[in-house]
Amino acid sequence: MSESLLLPLLLNGLIVGALYGVIAMSFVLIFKASQVVNFAQGEFLLVGAWVCWYFLTTWQLPFVLGFLFTLVFMTVFGIIIQVVVLRPLIGEPIISVIMATIGLGIFFQALMKWMFGVFAQPFPPIFPVERVNLLGLEVQPVYLLSLVMSGFIMAAFGWFFAKSKYGLAMRATAFDQQVAQSLGISISKVFAMAWAIAAVVSGVAGVIVGVVNGVSSALSFYGIKVFPAVILGGLDSILGAIIGGLVIGVLENLAQYLDAEYLKIGNMYAIAPFYVLIIVLLIKPYGLFGTKNIERV
Repeated sequence: MSESLLLPLLLNGLIVGALYGVIAMSFVLIFKASQVVNFAQGEFLLVGAWVCWYFLTTWQLPFVLGFLFTLVFMTVFGIIIQVVVLRPLIGEPIISVIMATIGLGIFFQALMKWMFGVFAQPFPPIFPVERVNLLGLEVQPVYLLSLVMSGFIMAAFGWFFAKSKYGLAMRATAFDQQVAQSLGISISKVFAMAWAIAAVVSGVAGVIVGVVNGVSSALSFYGIKVFPAVILGGLDSILGAIIGGLVIGVLENLAQYLDAEYLKIGNMYAIAPFYVLIIVLLIKPYGLFGTKNIERV
């Protein structure tokens, strides 16, 4: 590997980092609304990817139509998960809710393997060309799709929280649920909306990753892979999720370059973000933009 490959790696890091930021926003959205860390987030990606793959291969739908159907499915899927599984746990100890999300992850892992098998399945070709030229670099079209979709979702999140009535209701609920309820905001509807949006965003990310790498149970690992970005940016910060995702994406590829050229340790691409996770927890446990909670007794 030579220095001529450093620029492509950094560009790839920014593209992948934007996708990490989108997935991280799903974590943050659910945490802000309901104070729950969803450890089944990776399985949401897996479900979205398999559902879109099924529409394209079994129903023979065009990609755009299959993708739209997937978004509708994930919206309903997120609402059902919140209403059926998590709403009955409101008021229970937080560890009970966390264990429920872990159980959901295990359940959907097993369900997807039972329904679709354990081997990776490729998406049908969706682009007429395999590579396009970007700033003198040959890039797969799906990476450009990833960048465009990530930018659109980030802009939509910004507008949603700043301008929309439901976004303001969600911010109020995240700030203080009792005050929000006294203002006439339906907490249960806010929770359901948060899970629906998070499921849709995860489904988009799952489809993009599936188009690149194929769909298999390994895709759910992105839920853990993105966690360093969430902690780095701050568990309750949308802006932090975006910046954390970009930083981790670039760091992964930079670590791969340094390891191949100088360190010769091996597998730094996979483990470097978790070194960052440990360091951030030791030095700044609330992340770069997270809200510091101070309790006085």
